[in-house]
Amino acid sequence: MDAASPQRDSRTMTPGRHAADEIRAAERARLRALVEPDLDTADALHAEDYQLITPGGAVLSKQDYLGAVATGELDYRTFEAVSDVAVRTGEHFGVLRYCARIEVSVSGNPDEGIFWHTDTYELRDGAWQAVWSQATRIGS
Repeated sequence: MDAASPQRDSRTMTPGRHAADEIRAAERARLRALVEPDLDTADALHAEDYQLITPGGAVLSKQDYLGAVATGELDYRTFEAVSDVAVRTGEHFGVLRYCARIEVSVSGNPDEGIFWHTDTYELRDGAWQAVWSQATRIGS
């Protein structure tokens, strides 16, 4: 299995530790794709109906989010977990929660901080894809 596109046959998928490890790998690949940026990988790891709730409360679609990454309006310099990545799994979904260190430029304005992240993944056509993400800044 390629870490950039974690896929498996959903008929053999079992919830639990193996699924949690696959979802963690998908999230690491997603963050790496956003920083590099590797838009093909990012596209594959975000579901078509993906939505991000930003720390400011805005709702971004997949098209808005990845479009901003593509144009450089949203330029991640660092996006990495700084805590354990906790994962809860069901038959075809997983939810992860962790703290991330982010250094980013938004429309040319630099920002950095530590954020709580909650991401929901679904197993779709044998591939784990992010469907919802929500970020909350920790402190000021």
